[in-house]
Amino acid sequence: QVQLVESGGGLVQPGGSLRLSCAASVSISSINAMGWYRQAPGKERELVATITSGGSTNYVDSVKGRFTISRDNAKNTVYLQMNSLKPEDTAVYYCNAKITPYYSASRNYWGQGTQVTVSS
Repeated sequence: QVQLVESGGGLVQPGGSLRLSCAASVSISSINAMGWYRQAPGKERELVATITSGGSTNYVDSVKGRFTISRDNAKNTVYLQMNSLKPEDTAVYYCNAKITPYYSASRNYWGQGTQVTVSS
């Protein structure tokens, strides 16, 4: 089973920056895709950004140009650099790992979540 530990959340003013980290208990090269989701109070959880084992990235339209997902394979860690933060970015951010074996069903693993609050 994959364990994910998130860190880096906190309180930041509008226009500020934060970097979230997600440390995995296994080599991230063995994980087909990793991503960040977020859930604001009273809202559904939404996908923010993903990165595959091959390095391909994808972002939800609302964060394109502001957020960057990256990985450090040596540290088994995925990052989410968040710049130009807006109050609407306020949410609990969750790390996700998806493993799709050749002959097994896909499995998803989740971190505990880290709070990001953007407010003056």
